[in-house]
Amino acid sequence: MPKNNRLNGCTDWIDLDFVERQRTPERATKLGIQLQLAGLSLSNTVSLLEELGVERSRKAIHDWVQKAELQPTEGRNPNHVAVDETVIRINDQQFWLYAAVDPDTNDLLHLRLFSTTTTALTEIFLRELRQKHDVESAVFLVDGAQHFQTALARVGLRFQIERNGNRNTIERIFREFKRRTSSFSNCFSQPETAENWLQAFATWLNAPN
Repeated sequence: MPKNNRLNGCTDWIDLDFVERQRTPERATKLGIQLQLAGLSLSNTVSLLEELGVERSRKAIHDWVQKAELQPTEGRNPNHVAVDETVIRINDQQFWLYAAVDPDTNDLLHLRLFSTTTTALTEIFLRELRQKHDVESAVFLVDGAQHFQTALARVGLRFQIERNGNRNTIERIFREFKRRTSSFSNCFSQPETAENWLQAFATWLNAPN
């Protein structure tokens, strides 16, 4: 899912309100965040910024991504929502990544990282999604997982079982999440750090060209 051609595009989706000191030019900070989310390692991002005359450490760039607290835009009104979860490994530990995607636009609507998977946690995920977006009239697409069906019924949302078709979008996104987390898992000191990065990555995926 390469989008490196977007590195010269719009960066309005990156909010730099977290910057307390203008030690680094704004353009360089945004570029550093873009490069890291686009797939460059922290070391390679450092090297590229050095070529532009900006010297910053790997930790500084890591902190930019974390402190920016990037989140997918709220207030969507999708007709369909594909929901699923997948197992990812971070620092040799297993976690469950829940995600909701609008298959008509390929945009990520919401994601959460949990240490286990239960119907109760699935309900929490759906309630959070409901708070962020207008999904009352949407049809949720599930792959047959019973805990999703039960949770959707409990919170009063419509769903239909669909194992292919519009759900292919979420499967492609999950493959990319797994690839990226396996490459950068040593950068995540704790699950909260990983979830923060995943939220930022989702924002990058949704960003306009």
